[in-house]
Amino acid sequence: MSLEDKQDFADAEKGLSAAELEAVEAIAIPEFDDPNIDKDAAIEGVLEDDSPYPEVRSAVANTDDPSIPVGTLRSWTIGFVWAIVIPGLNQFFFFRFPSVTISGLVAQLLAFPIGRAWSRFVPNVKVFGMALNPGPFTIKEHVLVTIMATVGYQSAYATDIVAVQRVFYNQVFNFSYQWFMVMSTQLIGFSIGGICRRFLVQPPSMIWPTDLVTCALFNTLHSTQYAGMGTRGGISRERFFLFAFLGSFSWYFMPGYLFQALSYFSWVCWIAPNNIKVNQMFGYRSGLGMSLLTFDWAQIAYVISPLATPWWAEANVAFAFVFFYWLIAPILYYTNTWNSAYLPVLNDGSFNRNGTPYDVSQIVNPDGSFNQAAYEAYSPLYLSVTFAMSYGLSFASVTATLTHTFLFYRKQIWHQARRSIHEQADIHARLMARYPQVPNWWYIIIFLVMFTFGVISIEVWDTQFPIQYYILALVISFFYTVPIGIIQAITNQQVGLNVITELVIGYALPGHPVAMMMFKTWGYITMAQALQFTQDLKLGHYMKIPPRTMFAAQVIAAVIAGTTQLGVQAWMFTNIVGICDQDQPDGFICPSTTVFGTASIIWGVIGPRRIFSRGATYYGLLFFFIAGFLAPLGAWLVSLKWPNSWIRYVNFPVVFTGTGLLPPATSINYVPWAIVGFIFQYVIRRKHFSWWTKYNYVLSAAMDSGVAIATVVIFFCLEFPDAGKIGENTIATWWGNTVFENTADGQGLSLLTPPPGGFGPNTWK
Repeated sequence: MSLEDKQDFADAEKGLSAAELEAVEAIAIPEFDDPNIDKDAAIEGVLEDDSPYPEVRSAVANTDDPSIPVGTLRSWTIGFVWAIVIPGLNQFFFFRFPSVTISGLVAQLLAFPIGRAWSRFVPNVKVFGMALNPGPFTIKEHVLVTIMATVGYQSAYATDIVAVQRVFYNQVFNFSYQWFMVMSTQLIGFSIGGICRRFLVQPPSMIWPTDLVTCALFNTLHSTQYAGMGTRGGISRERFFLFAFLGSFSWYFMPGYLFQALSYFSWVCWIAPNNIKVNQMFGYRSGLGMSLLTFDWAQIAYVISPLATPWWAEANVAFAFVFFYWLIAPILYYTNTWNSAYLPVLNDGSFNRNGTPYDVSQIVNPDGSFNQAAYEAYSPLYLSVTFAMSYGLSFASVTATLTHTFLFYRKQIWHQARRSIHEQADIHARLMARYPQVPNWWYIIIFLVMFTFGVISIEVWDTQFPIQYYILALVISFFYTVPIGIIQAITNQQVGLNVITELVIGYALPGHPVAMMMFKTWGYITMAQALQFTQDLKLGHYMKIPPRTMFAAQVIAAVIAGTTQLGVQAWMFTNIVGICDQDQPDGFICPSTTVFGTASIIWGVIGPRRIFSRGATYYGLLFFFIAGFLAPLGAWLVSLKWPNSWIRYVNFPVVFTGTGLLPPATSINYVPWAIVGFIFQYVIRRKHFSWWTKYNYVLSAAMDSGVAIATVVIFFCLEFPDAGKIGENTIATWWGNTVFENTADGQGLSLLTPPPGGFGPNTWK
């Protein structure tokens, strides 16, 4: 039956409602050219009272049982515990390299056996009028627990401001300042996301693809059949997870403590430890990583688990790494572009003209503001060639994402953005309509309270951050939330505002690093937090979680997570000796804090005018803005001529942003990552799809969890006690734990030795 015949049949025989008629007409119009939608199947979905989007129909149930328990004492208790444990552990790992992040996937999988164990072993009694064991652990309880565990699972962005103030500028403000700032930066985004939910959550066209993966896993865990593979045999997922977890936990004692050369497996450098060029090419500490191998899952999954990333995305990232860091960076380095040959080829710090770490205290006044005369007497700022390259790629990503989205998704975005305002509710919205909604004034109150917290943190302490710039940062974030949210909900790509905010405040208020960090945080992370909360709201929308229960869970969990992370950070700076030093023996070198602090020097102290403007050292990097604009245009033109060519797999926003964590990540975190990704996400997925469907994500979660727990055990049982002297003269000094350090790569040696008096110009401003 043709599209027209189906529509005529529907109109004449089915007696469609006005909402269904509008949905069918919206899909059927010739102008609605969405390559991701089969129009016939979409109309079938409408006629069957389901989503018009096949990917939604495949992952989300079109039914709801309001009697299923959600906010039980069990779900709140488990959620509270996870809201403390997971953010706390991730904050602990945040300052360590290599670190491991306990992701939302791990929380989702671990919460399941815990909930089932509760339902099996806890007696069914009442506490404060609530049933302690209301029966089987339900899917809605599981969703609520997972959301509480993941709302603040990543290190709060503002905690890096606190760390940089302490490490770079010797400013230690009290806990009240830290708490007000963290709560404000985290929850203002939540309030903005809630206010924008009518545009980003309720419309059916706002799909949020990442949520579909989560929904599919929820439905898989709570069903007897596994989606996409029928009745495949083999051990259960729970047993597979246990075996893989125990294996990961046990093995990590080798690369993590007993035989650390298995982690930094730069075997070529061990053969020629003093050959600088060989070490720069094959090294893992400060080299480009052509040794290819590591036996440390913490290194492999440092950026993100290769088992949870689609192969097409991993291929784009691998191409970017090879092209920019194995081809372009060596050319720039060995031609001494930007005087880079006087520095290590890969490093996340900043340097002066003598090749030593840049001492920001030499160019700031006692209050932290910029001192022009001291700067002219000291040195310009220099970056390693790979660090400079990362800034160029971040510039390109800003324009590439906008160009790519316009060229490839403009029709889809236009129609879906237009429909998101007037679009009739689909089955999921109609099912959610039976629950009391969250009034907008609840979100407005959160916004006003958190805005006040921000004003207090700015004004009570000496931050040198004018309130008008605080308001401007929020305006930028609020202005971009809806359009960027629509792009992310449709394309799964988010345009970052960190570079834009750094440029704005860097030119508007140079010489004030703390103010720059605050402006970037409120301008960038507010939008990112808004979309994170919005994505969780859409997950609750798909899984039919009552909105007011979701609101309470998100707010409470965000407050608990942020407070926990500040407490963990304060404990670490008080009790871990040498934390954030580059030679800290237990790996707590604070890689992200170093990058954040270097950015504060570049954009906040010295200012972008002295680094990136015409005549400055890194002026050429600004042309990456143009390259980012033109690259997707070229791919689009080629795809018009040869629509089935390999070019359709090239996604330049992913190419430019995929290596965005380098630094603080190094080559060891990308090369083995791509190899493992190819094995599991391409080879095994194509040849053994049923095994991959059943076990792949479970294996990823088990590996992450095993490494995380092993890291905690190693630190608190073997490294922290007795002032770190356990194994000091045996394990710590044997060949397997020192060979990778006793090389030119481990020592971070440069190709050229700076001349007397330093390299670069003799005068600068």
